[in-house]
Amino acid sequence: MAPEYHAAAMELKISPAILSGSFVFFTGVTGADPGGQMPKSPEVQFRNVFEKLDRVLKVADLSFESAMEMTSYHIELQDNFDIFQSIRSEYVRAPYPAWTAVEVAGLRRLGALMELRLVASTQSSAQ
Repeated sequence: MAPEYHAAAMELKISPAILSGSFVFFTGVTGADPGGQMPKSPEVQFRNVFEKLDRVLKVADLSFESAMEMTSYHIELQDNFDIFQSIRSEYVRAPYPAWTAVEVAGLRRLGALMELRLVASTQSSAQ
């Protein structure tokens, strides 16, 4: 577990990721900053999401290239899609994971504009 997420994970009684066979299932993350504050800026939130997942992937000795499936849950998806897609493109490269984007009415974390979860493989991916 990435040390900076230990306290929050213990408080919520969750695991940032679980290994099952050759797959790692990552808990969804939102764009709160390291101090737990939720930025108002969609761009900052989305970048925080990918940075958090990047750190947790690295703890598992993985990268975004290991991602097999990605699900993103959005508030105001159409309003913020171009910003999200631009930032997503900085992190996710071929081989691209399967991806589903869903607009939702709300998220657990107040002020969050999106939550992202993914499934990664510990084995090299093939398309």
